[in-house]
Amino acid sequence: MDRRAFVTRTLIAASAASTAHSAPAREGKGKITSSVMLWTLKGTFEERVEAAAKAGMQSVELVAEYTAWTTDADLATKKKFVNSHGLGIDTLIATPDWTKRPVSMVEPTQRDNFLADVRSAIDIARKLECPQIILMGGNIIPGRTYAEQYASLVEGAKRAAELAAKADNVTLIFEPLNSKVNHKGYFLTTCVEGLKLVKDVDHPRFRLLFDLYHEQVQNGNVIRTAVEAMPHVAVYHVADNPGRNDPGTGEMSYENIYKAIAKTGYSGFITMEYLPLVDQTASLTKSLQEMRKYTAS
Repeated sequence: MDRRAFVTRTLIAASAASTAHSAPAREGKGKITSSVMLWTLKGTFEERVEAAAKAGMQSVELVAEYTAWTTDADLATKKKFVNSHGLGIDTLIATPDWTKRPVSMVEPTQRDNFLADVRSAIDIARKLECPQIILMGGNIIPGRTYAEQYASLVEGAKRAAELAAKADNVTLIFEPLNSKVNHKGYFLTTCVEGLKLVKDVDHPRFRLLFDLYHEQVQNGNVIRTAVEAMPHVAVYHVADNPGRNDPGTGEMSYENIYKAIAKTGYSGFITMEYLPLVDQTASLTKSLQEMRKYTAS
């Protein structure tokens, strides 16, 4: 009971007509785009964006930041600020407060709430020109079998994917989370299960977010699973274990991980989602340089 493509739109490339407001062209053998989850950085929203830009990132990812942008004017202002630093916004979470509200994908009685949040997130993503929306499955429902909860998860994902299919250039990406350290009670905890979910949903607008840290904590065997899942992966998240800190500070060999992913010809996002142990700009710069080195042709 407790066991638990990539969106085809390319970020706007810098052009002669508009270099100041465009995301840089992607690079590497598999056209990998670098990104960072802003929640991991310190400072105001603007300071975190500036740190990402100084480090050479190409894009940023959001959790709950956008919930404070209550008007279209707010969204336009934040988007303009991000773009002015040569960055795109590549993902946001549909239900950033999923632990506090009844929006679980594994509970059928909460599906209407979940789908309402997906609709809202799709509208916001469109206004931010954000191509991907992260879905969180939810925690285990006491008294329900694994099969019952998994069936609800599949049905909810299919319904959400149908909504995404009606929107231009929006793909939903599902994230398994570890339950051993960070997310006690989470239902779908491994990317092995996540890959099965994506295959069972079988929709072009539904892909996998493969968090390398979460998979290492929960299941290990990261390289083999990451390579097997690659055709269904839109984003890889990066952090080392233990501690969820800078790659290279723990037990994970990111040189080998990056090389294995690059060898598959992966085209998608590799996103830093770790807590820097040193100056965050210097840390991101180093991590980005290493990622590019080991994923380069």
